[in-house]
Amino acid sequence: MRALLCLLWICLTAVVAAADPSPRDRIAPLIVPPYALGEALDDRGVYSLLNSGGAEAGYVFETGPLAPLPGFSGGPINMLVMLDLQGTFIDVRLLDHNEPIFVSGLGEAPFLKFLEQYRGHSINEPLVVGTPYGSGGGADLVYLDGVTKATASVRIAHESILAAALAVARERMQGIQSAPPARPDPGLDEPLTWEDLVAQGIARNLRVTNAEADAAFAGTLWATDDPEARADPDGLYLDLWAVDLGPPSVARAVLSPESLSELGRFLAVSPQDEPILVIDTARHGLVSKDFVRNTAPDLLSATQGGLPLALRDADLLFETLPEVLEGTAMILRIDRRLGFDPAADWELSATALREHGQFQPEIGSAHFTLTLAAPERFFLRETPPQKLAPWQEAILNRQTDLWALTGLLAVMLAALGPGMNRLADHALFTPIRLATLAIVTGFIGFWGQGQLSIVTPLATLRTALDGGSLAFLLYDPFSLLIWATAILGFVLWGRGLFCGWLCPFGALQEFAHHAGRLLRLPQWDPPARWDGRLKWLKYGLLAALVGVTLFAPGHLDTAAEVEPFKTAITTFFLRDWPFVAYAALWLVLGLFTFKGFCRWVCPLGALMAIGGLIRGRDWIARRKECGSPCQLCRVRCKYGAIKASGQVQYSECFQCLDCVTIHNSPAACVPLVLAGKGRPLAPPQLREAKA
Repeated sequence: MRALLCLLWICLTAVVAAADPSPRDRIAPLIVPPYALGEALDDRGVYSLLNSGGAEAGYVFETGPLAPLPGFSGGPINMLVMLDLQGTFIDVRLLDHNEPIFVSGLGEAPFLKFLEQYRGHSINEPLVVGTPYGSGGGADLVYLDGVTKATASVRIAHESILAAALAVARERMQGIQSAPPARPDPGLDEPLTWEDLVAQGIARNLRVTNAEADAAFAGTLWATDDPEARADPDGLYLDLWAVDLGPPSVARAVLSPESLSELGRFLAVSPQDEPILVIDTARHGLVSKDFVRNTAPDLLSATQGGLPLALRDADLLFETLPEVLEGTAMILRIDRRLGFDPAADWELSATALREHGQFQPEIGSAHFTLTLAAPERFFLRETPPQKLAPWQEAILNRQTDLWALTGLLAVMLAALGPGMNRLADHALFTPIRLATLAIVTGFIGFWGQGQLSIVTPLATLRTALDGGSLAFLLYDPFSLLIWATAILGFVLWGRGLFCGWLCPFGALQEFAHHAGRLLRLPQWDPPARWDGRLKWLKYGLLAALVGVTLFAPGHLDTAAEVEPFKTAITTFFLRDWPFVAYAALWLVLGLFTFKGFCRWVCPLGALMAIGGLIRGRDWIARRKECGSPCQLCRVRCKYGAIKASGQVQYSECFQCLDCVTIHNSPAACVPLVLAGKGRPLAPPQLREAKA
């Protein structure tokens, strides 16, 4: 045992290299028209995404190098993400993973279907995996359907996608907003006039003289192509006024009553649009002669935070109040759902165009920018929905199961601790035990998917060596609670609490054993000598799996199939026939041999036995006659966990309580039976002398 512990310690100090981004020739074929893969932007696998015209349309990147959150295999789930310039997901594709539930369990189809849900969603949206719970505060959250029996894995994938996308956004798209934009407060009524709007900077003005327009084209082909500007250098080329009409108080200070009503009807139909009034009193004119109503103005553009805003004509006929300046006027609209925040600074640009030449003239342009922002007091700013930490989401989504599991575990700990003797002495102990195992199989196993696996500690080992985060353990709080209880059991009883009472596959084997007895099938057990040797096999398998984890982690999911748990419990035998045949083999063998897999092969049982070394006490009572001369408990122990000396071998004890029942029974315990008859049990040598 010490040698095995030393081997495990050596393995724990090994170092595993991290993976690099995929080569370009692997990524490029995955980008389908009308998009193409552009140039690499850094050494972390981030590429530009090009549209059909060769212009930049977004970014392409892998999640593995940017957000290497470890999955249950210990390695990250690597996905390819296509993100447009506004932070909207174009596509998410699966590249690499070793998640056991998908590799050889459910298959990749449900995982791929899950990833399809990202298309069209923005990183601005509060995306969460799960289903709505409670009422009220979470109504604004966008829920992505998880994958049954693999929620923990898809949560890890989800967090990887968001973490990588936000990393790219922070570096490449500084204008991405993390909070919902402000919207006008319909209840605010503040008396204002046009003069007030100008004085308070609510209505802002950009004046460009002809001389300034000429200066913008100085030294270019178009420097002399505006005779009117050269003739009147002090005259105005652009006298642009802009004001946000979204706040009702501002709109009332600008529009006539009839136009105000018309604007109200427009906003009732398009409540997410922010109306912007623009007026030019000079000769620029806001739009060209080719402009078509209800489209984007061809001489005006807008940006916020470095990202473009979609301006569009609201196609409204309106009149302004007499005190408002007269000129070419339009009401434009900007959709707040696309990230526009009217209470934050944004830029409105007017384009000056000049033509050079008579036939097929060359077009030149210059831009003049006005910075705008409506006062915060006119707006309501919703508190963004609070996205809980992934482990909190996981707990809330399974809170009913967790409460039920907590109650079950509390009852079991009480029954196997302070109430152990009463339980073992109960006349219906066997039916009670079988009923408990049925609940464990149905609730913890099939329903709760709480079958512990050697994959989890091995993934933890790999993650620790890679210097990664162990937060992935929190994605499955149901199993984590069982792990915590099993570890508590190490201190109190050794491996027996989990292996004897909480393991669903162990319970199935025990049911198989009882079925074999009811069918009167022959029972076979290897000789005690071979039984002792076979018990060391599980430690060898554990050491081999640790080696695979360290030196060939890509094969861990295959090597871990030595456990039939995934087949029998996780997928309920809905797998390819070799896996089903392997799991069924152990259950059929259980008809003849008592829990052979648990005793000889289970690497998780080996780990549990090692953990049980921290047991603080010998909790099974013994008498001086136990083992010398009485051998009843040893003979009755189906696990072979009692030595000929009467000493309990706790590393093989499954806490079935059969020996406790015998020890406490005046009708079964040989020393008690003889004591009741007034006849002490003589030691073997004394009985031989009398003979």
